[in-house]
Amino acid sequence: MNNKKWLIGSAAVVAAATIVLAGCSQGAKEPGDSTAPAASKEPGASAAPEASKEPEVRRDISVSVYDRGNVPAAEGTIEDNRWTKWLSENGPANLKFVAIPRFESQQKLNVLFASGSAPDLIFEYAPHIKQPLIDQKLIMPLDELIEEHSATYKEMLKQYPQLKKVGTKADGKLYEFARMSEVVPVHALFIREDWLKKLNLQVPQTTEELYAVAKAFAEQDPDGNGEKDTYGIAISHQSGHVVDQIFQATRWGVKNGQLEYNWANFQESLAFKKKLFDEGIVDKDFLNDNNGAKAKQDFINGKIGIYPIQPSSWPNFATTELASLKKNVPTAAVQPIPYPKSPAGQFIPALQNPVQAVAMINAKAKYPEAVVKYIDFLLKPETRNTLRHGIEGTHWKLGANGCPEVIDAEKKKNEISWNGDMQMMSSMVLDPKCGKLDNSFNLNDPIQKEGYEIYLKAKQIYMDASKPYVDITHPEHMPSLPKDLETISNPLTKQVDDMLKKGIIDGAASTPEKTIQEMQEAWNKGDGKKIEDWFKNWYATESENAFLAKDIIEVMKQQQAAKE
Repeated sequence: MNNKKWLIGSAAVVAAATIVLAGCSQGAKEPGDSTAPAASKEPGASAAPEASKEPEVRRDISVSVYDRGNVPAAEGTIEDNRWTKWLSENGPANLKFVAIPRFESQQKLNVLFASGSAPDLIFEYAPHIKQPLIDQKLIMPLDELIEEHSATYKEMLKQYPQLKKVGTKADGKLYEFARMSEVVPVHALFIREDWLKKLNLQVPQTTEELYAVAKAFAEQDPDGNGEKDTYGIAISHQSGHVVDQIFQATRWGVKNGQLEYNWANFQESLAFKKKLFDEGIVDKDFLNDNNGAKAKQDFINGKIGIYPIQPSSWPNFATTELASLKKNVPTAAVQPIPYPKSPAGQFIPALQNPVQAVAMINAKAKYPEAVVKYIDFLLKPETRNTLRHGIEGTHWKLGANGCPEVIDAEKKKNEISWNGDMQMMSSMVLDPKCGKLDNSFNLNDPIQKEGYEIYLKAKQIYMDASKPYVDITHPEHMPSLPKDLETISNPLTKQVDDMLKKGIIDGAASTPEKTIQEMQEAWNKGDGKKIEDWFKNWYATESENAFLAKDIIEVMKQQQAAKE
């Protein structure tokens, strides 16, 4: 799932903000059997015709799975556990799972392909890892395979043409299986509403007002303890990226129909952060908060007034940050606010990638038709729901809303919560009753109910199609640079990124104008112009076929209309 504009040729992990994790057993019923919508009513479910009438033969196929090191010892390993066994026993093929270290997947896949032992079905999010494999003809085109051997995915392609658009490459062939996801905000700007009231301040509408409110939060003792121990705003890690988005300090922008590097916007964002740093409005040690843990701790301890954030998921925000804050400061009130208007304009933040390419078939797969049938099996509602919820009576019961309700949270954590990477083909959003994020909150819990209300407000203000989307697309839909340019890009982007950070903390020794000028000089000296020219040419020649911001907004509108 992340939005690091300086990293060319790499993509957000995405972590997908809305994934809910899962459970086991052969005799699993479909959750909500009696009152939830029947599986056949879901798009691409059992209503699709059989693709072939030949006798079924079980084949042996290998499947990659991310290894995050999070499988409890009692459950086995990521390659051999209750869920790998369930999938193999209930699916159309005998499965061998191949562990891929989550944050070393490129190296691992390269080694496996070089040795001729790469798995038949490869699950991977990052375009910069997948595209070179496709370019080297190591990945199999899917068009004929799907036409001849698929039922469910073939039907989904008809109903959701965006899947084909995302999975099709420059040669016009389909190489990747994709899933549909619910469009939700993946960034937010939270503010302490109780601090606003105490200091008689209004919600900031512009970046000038954002600075003024942050300054007041840092200097006017909003927590009332008589000490100057609060920060106005956080700017470390993801918080810094959200501030960049407010200024549209994303790597690329479109002006007059052409792609341009957003130097001017970076200068505005730099000037804003530098002013906050120089005046002691932010944590002076923010650069060492590499994962945002310090800012999170300050927030839950009631010491930050404005908290820009990328929630790991909205329900998780309710049960972690919000719950901890309310425990420490029971009177705390938090609300999301719109991105203030900056010199670049006023934007809606990054949204969840609605169409995510996640799987490919090895060109040397012995039984590719069996792989396609396994993909269809993963798309079945009963498969998806079993992985997500577990077994009725063991892991879940039917809730008052007609959707699965967790029986034992600890049991779910131990037996289900770690299998999310086996759900990478799951299009939860296609479950019209129980697949939406709204159903993930326990409204009987006061904290989760408060988190749910915050989430609803965030959707209202951040999913506003009247305002422009902050970036040209989701990072996972940006093209990957050719290897020769990627070799130039990686060290060069790190160099200018480091210069940008230094420009914030350099005090009077540097101005934002000087820092940006030096960054541009370093960029040009390091052949950054070649990178710019490549992306400009891509946009000029391929933007009609690319999945861009307008496509994200279009899917968002479709989902909103369907709900209504």
